[in-house]
Amino acid sequence: MTNELRPPRQDEGADRAGRRSDTSRPPRDFGPNAPPQRYPDPDIVVIDPKRFKAKVGNTAIKRLYTGCLWAEGPAWNAQGQYLVWSDIPNNRQLRYLDGDGGYISENFRKPTNEANGNTFDLEGRQITCERTRVVRFEHNGSVTVLAEHANGKPLNGPNDVVVHPNDGSIWFTDPGYGAIVLYEGQRSANGSVQPHQKEAVYRVDAHTGEIRKVADDAFKPNGIAFSPDYEKVYICDSGATHYPQARKVVWQYDLNGDKLSNPRPLIDMAMGDRSGFPDGVRVDTEGNIWVGAGWVGEGYDGVQVFAPDDGQRIGQICLPECCANLCFGGKKRNRLFMTASQSLYAVYVETQGAHHC
Repeated sequence: MTNELRPPRQDEGADRAGRRSDTSRPPRDFGPNAPPQRYPDPDIVVIDPKRFKAKVGNTAIKRLYTGCLWAEGPAWNAQGQYLVWSDIPNNRQLRYLDGDGGYISENFRKPTNEANGNTFDLEGRQITCERTRVVRFEHNGSVTVLAEHANGKPLNGPNDVVVHPNDGSIWFTDPGYGAIVLYEGQRSANGSVQPHQKEAVYRVDAHTGEIRKVADDAFKPNGIAFSPDYEKVYICDSGATHYPQARKVVWQYDLNGDKLSNPRPLIDMAMGDRSGFPDGVRVDTEGNIWVGAGWVGEGYDGVQVFAPDDGQRIGQICLPECCANLCFGGKKRNRLFMTASQSLYAVYVETQGAHHC
C-alpha cells in the first residue's frame, strides 16, 4: 500500500511525477489572459501509463474563476448544465453555467449558512451540507431539512454528501469542520473546540427520513463516493488536522444494501517522505479513485488518482493551490472540475465520472 515517488520511465516523455507548474521558470500563469499552454500539459502527470489512461494530449488545465476564500463542494447539474460550488467563509454559493464562454454567477445563493458539500439527486434537486444541517432545495423554492440531529445530539458539521440511485438514500459525512472562525462544536474550558458527538458517516432513508450512523472508523470522515457498481464506498479521513494519531488515508467499505462492512484503509496518501490530507473524492467509470489533496506544496497539491484494486497512485493533476474537492461534469461527464482554495479549475479527461454528479 506504499505509494513511492519513483523515477519516471523513459517512455513517459514529458510526464514527471511530482512536477509542478510553479517550479518552472517563470511560474505558470493560470489566469484568463495567460499565454497558451504547450501540449501535452506537463501538470497532468502519468505515473503508471498502463493504468492511468485519462490524460488527453491536446487539452490544458484552465482556471475558470478565482476570488474565493475557501472553495468547496462542486456538484454538476446535468439538467441545467451548470456547476454549483461553495465559498464557505464568504457564506455564498457560486454557479458556473456551461456554454457561451462559461457565465459565472458569483452569488448564486447568499447567505448559505456557510454551506460546504453539495450534490444533486435524480430529480435535479440540490442537496447541501450546511454548517449545522443537511438540506434539500425543492423545485418550488422551499427548503427541506434532511438532517440536523443524530443520536439525540446536534450534528458536528456536515461536510460531503452523495445520493444512492437505487433507493434515493442520502449519505453524508459529519467531521465537524467549521466555516469561518470556529469549527463545529463548543469550546471547552481550555479553549479547544469539541465535537457534539463522535465524528461519523450517516445515511438518511429517502422514505422514512430515518437518520442512522453507518460508520465511525475514520477520525474525521470527509469526502465520500460510491464505486461504479455501488458495491464499495470510499471515505477520506482528514483526521490528522486534529488527531495526531490519525493516518492520512482513504477508507474502503463493502456496501450491502443499507449497511457498510469490512472497513480497511485502501489508499495511503504518502508520496515518498511527504503526505497530504485527502479531502474530496470521486470515481470514474473504470473505477479509478480521484482524490482532492493538499497542504504539502510543490509536486503534491492538486488531484491524485489511485487504482481501485490495490490503492496505488497512478496519476496526478498538479495545481498551484490545495484542492479541496472535485467532480465530473459537462455534457459527456468528461470534464473534471476542481475547487482549489481560492479558485475553480477544470480540465477535460479521457474518462467519465461514474455517477451523475
